[in-house]
Amino acid sequence: MATRRIGAARFDHGAQFFTIRSDAFAARIQPHIDSGLVYEWCRGFPNADGGHGDGYPRYAVRGGMNALAKAMAAPLDVRCNSFVFAIRPNVEEAGRGGAWSIALDDGSELAADAVVVTCPVPQSYSLLVAGGLTLPEALIRADYDRTIAVMLSLSAPAAVPEPGGTPDPGGVLSFVTDNQRKGVSDTPAVTVHAKAGWSEAHWGDDPAALVDALSAEAARYLGGAAVIEAQVKRWRFATPRTVWPDPCWTAADAAGPLALAGDAFAGPKVEGAVQSGAAAAALLLV
Repeated sequence: MATRRIGAARFDHGAQFFTIRSDAFAARIQPHIDSGLVYEWCRGFPNADGGHGDGYPRYAVRGGMNALAKAMAAPLDVRCNSFVFAIRPNVEEAGRGGAWSIALDDGSELAADAVVVTCPVPQSYSLLVAGGLTLPEALIRADYDRTIAVMLSLSAPAAVPEPGGTPDPGGVLSFVTDNQRKGVSDTPAVTVHAKAGWSEAHWGDDPAALVDALSAEAARYLGGAAVIEAQVKRWRFATPRTVWPDPCWTAADAAGPLALAGDAFAGPKVEGAVQSGAAAAALLLV
C-alpha cells in the first residue's frame, strides 16, 4: 500500500485497490468506510469481452492507499527512517529488558518483549539469522514475482477508460491506473505496472529506458498527453509465488514470542496481509 507524490501529482504505485471477502476484515474496515477515508472505487474493470468484470466492490483510499495504513497505526508509536540490521535474543548483561534485541544500523539497539516481522520472507530470514532460529525450508526458499512500476505525471488528462483503471490484454503491462480519475490525484497522474515476466527480464535496465519502454506500451492510455515527469519503482518482492498454509508462522525454539506474517501467509492481497498480522497478534497475546 504505497503512495508517492511527484510535484502536484499523487500516485498509488503498489496495490491499486482492495476487496473485502471476510466478515473479520469487513469489521476492521467498516469504521474507515464510515469515516469516508475508504470508498468504493468501482465494481470491476474493462475486459476483453467488453464487460466490466464481476461486479464485486473494489475499494480505494482518499489521499492514497497508504493513508489507510497510517489510520490503522494511529494509536501506535511508529518510528520511521530506521534501518533494522538484525533481530537477536537479548543478553541480560546488556541491562535491557525484553526477550529480543533489535539492532539498528546506527549502532543502537531496542529491547522488545515480542516481535512480529511482516516484511517479505527473504528479508525476514536475513534479519533472523543472527538469532539462531530454525525456519522451515519451504519458508527459507520462498520466492516472489517482481514488478516494475512507472509513475507518469502528465500535461493533460489521460485516456484510461472508466473507472480509471484497466488490466491490459497485451504481453507487457498488467495494470494501468489514472490516479486523477480514481480520485487520488488532483492533477493528471498515471501508474503503469509491468507484468512479472517482463519485469524479471528488464530488472537491471536503466530507469530512463524503463520509462521509455513502458510509456510506449501505455501510449494508448495517455491520450496524447506529454509526460512532465516520471519515476520508476522496482518491487523486488511484489507477489509471493506460494502461500504458507497457515496465516502466520511462530518460532517454537525462540528466546521469546516471535512471529512472521504478511501476504505470503494469508494470501497476496491487502486483506490477506491484514488478517495475517491479526493472526500473529492473537498468537502472541495468548
